[in-house]
Amino acid sequence: MKTYTATPDDIQHHWFIVDAEGMVLGRLATEIAKIIRGKHKPMYTPHMDTGDNVIVINASKVRVTGRKAEQKEYFRHTGYMGHERFTSFATMIAKHPERVIEKAVYGMLPKTTLGRQVLRRKLRVYAGADHPHVAQQPTSLSFQKSEA
Repeated sequence: MKTYTATPDDIQHHWFIVDAEGMVLGRLATEIAKIIRGKHKPMYTPHMDTGDNVIVINASKVRVTGRKAEQKEYFRHTGYMGHERFTSFATMIAKHPERVIEKAVYGMLPKTTLGRQVLRRKLRVYAGADHPHVAQQPTSLSFQKSEA
């Protein structure tokens, strides 16, 4: 028996659309990361981009459980000593709801060149219900909405 390795000729990329309305952020990000990485396919190869494209709509309507809405903070650094900036979840979801999902998915991908490439090329997030990718004929994906 030999180990199967996907080649660029074997890989076919599909388009999926996910409605984030009412979904829990972490559970949604886990499923999205799995799809854009390609782990849902039997031909998954760790060093190849076997993943599919994912369009996320209604990012502004994603929810978090527990007290994360008040306590969760996003960190960034200006590059100067002592200049750390923290943004609360409430502020981030109000101003840039796309970034909330992008940062959650980024945290679940490998911090390598392939991980950054997959995030940049395969994930498209929109705050509202409209998106410009109708020509790609995306297939609708639905995940279980957990009750918490």
